[in-house]
Amino acid sequence: MKSEYDLSKMKSRKNPYAAKLKKSVTMRLSEDVIGYFKEMAEEAGVPYQSLINLYLRDCVQNHRKIDISWQSTP
Repeated sequence: MKSEYDLSKMKSRKNPYAAKLKKSVTMRLSEDVIGYFKEMAEEAGVPYQSLINLYLRDCVQNHRKIDISWQSTP
């Protein structure tokens, strides 16, 4: 094994799977929701977008469903 390698002649190439890892989306979120995740992210030491992604991933993996049935007022 060499102690040093010359990588200057090596051709670089992009990861073909990098684009499939995450997709950029635009969402409208309430300021209090963003504030909540920013506060939690700061405590955890991760970016808040990553924390939101982790939370949503957990929902997907555990097949969580939200009850969005609205109660009518009498």
